[in-house]
Amino acid sequence: MFDQNELNAFNETVLPHLDAAYNLARWLTRNDHDAEDVVQEASLRAFKYWKGFSGRDCRSWLLAIVRNTYYSWIRTRSVQPELTEDGEIDDVDEGNPSPETALLQNADREMLKAALEDLPVEFREAIVLREMEGLSYKEIADIATVPIGTVMSRLAARASGFKLF
Repeated sequence: MFDQNELNAFNETVLPHLDAAYNLARWLTRNDHDAEDVVQEASLRAFKYWKGFSGRDCRSWLLAIVRNTYYSWIRTRSVQPELTEDGEIDDVDEGNPSPETALLQNADREMLKAALEDLPVEFREAIVLREMEGLSYKEIADIATVPIGTVMSRLAARASGFKLF
């Protein structure tokens, strides 16, 4: 069972960061429905391990759980999300445009979206965490469990016009 005080503390500390968790999951999965599934699973994991939370930055902690949940999720499916032959994201709900879709209507944003989606996931996550979530290099390194120099290299590759290879 759970203690009501623990539940309240979890809700007050973690729930304000669900938008950031969804944003990261959406860019990693490239799909609204899958992102929701990843965030839901990550939230359950966060609650399960709430007692072990060390009090460090909750946002970084939750985003690390989202990232790890995504990689577990992708391993169980044994397929990387891919673009369809016509360049569209596979399985995207086209019913009602999401806020993201509405923002990406102009040409500059479409070019950014296409460039991000062409990146390998480790570069994409670094850019999303830095540019969209405003995390520091150290926070990104902690989330991705890589040295800070690796984060810097991934972001420098972005700065040099996405010339990754």
